Amino acid sequence: MPRSLPPLKLRTRAELYTQLGALETAGLPPDKAFGLVRVDKATQPRLEMARKLLARGLNPADAGDKSALFDKLESRLVRAALAAGSPARVYRRLGEVYTRRAMQVASIKSKMLLPGFMLLVGLLLGPLPGLIGGTIGPGGYLWQVVWPLLLIFVAIQLGKRLPRWLRGSELEQPVDALLPSLPLFGPMIVRRNARDFFETLGMMLEAGIPMFEALPPAVDTITNVPMRHQYEALVVAVQGGATFAQALQLLPQLGDARVLAFVQTGEGSGTLPEMLFRHAEMETADLDLFYAQMAVWIPRVVYGLIVLWTAWGMLSGPGLMSQIPKDL
Repeated sequence: MPRSLPPLKLRTRAELYTQLGALETAGLPPDKAFGLVRVDKATQPRLEMARKLLARGLNPADAGDKSALFDKLESRLVRAALAAGSPARVYRRLGEVYTRRAMQVASIKSKMLLPGFMLLVGLLLGPLPGLIGGTIGPGGYLWQVVWPLLLIFVAIQLGKRLPRWLRGSELEQPVDALLPSLPLFGPMIVRRNARDFFETLGMMLEAGIPMFEALPPAVDTITNVPMRHQYEALVVAVQGGATFAQALQLLPQLGDARVLAFVQTGEGSGTLPEMLFRHAEMETADLDLFYAQMAVWIPRVVYGLIVLWTAWGMLSGPGLMSQIPKDL
């Protein structure tokens, strides 16, 4: 199965690894465990391919990689866990991580339903005075409602596909350099990328991968190009003899500086993976709070714009008074 297949959705990954963790803990052999996992129909062919590869003697890491069920990072984590004994803990950790991220995305989408509904109401009410006054017909009214929706749809689709189109192009780095300076959202972009790095590094260290080997793939999880280049300096610093805490002090974009205290505590007590997970959980909670606040304020802003737009349409249009005959 080709590696060019798109990555699995967060929700699918969460379900996959949660089930694999439970089945591995129960002591089932890999081919039996993979046969009992239930995922969405789009992912089922990959799961079947992985099960067949397991039946031929491949280990779960290689079977998941060749079937595109696991990405490269996940395969590496599972492979390291297999070398240490059982991948159960890695499966459970991946299930927890993807469950949190899937819940965060679902929460953002659900909280945007109200602004979307209010926008639709505004679009329906905006040209209504013109329809009532006779200055536009039903076709014109429908067009004035539909074209903004088409524009919004195109913008959303561009937003989804733009990161993939920019990846590897000459525009990727200039655009990424501007993102952290965006009002409100810029710092959150930095914190989300840093959270992904520290969380991934924690998983790799917990799986038994040495720091030297764990840092490069953890850095690769950072999607912002200039920020990823900054974090690549960690590899050189650690290889040069610096502790991880000392290396972090060289970075200008840590997301939240409290990570330094967690790393220093973790390195001093031998619990660095646990400290990284604790920091990542706190960052996830802060990101959730930010998006929740945005979900409160965005509907208010949208509602205000709709009121102004509707009022302007009524005042600038013919209105009801134009329907009164002049001889009265």
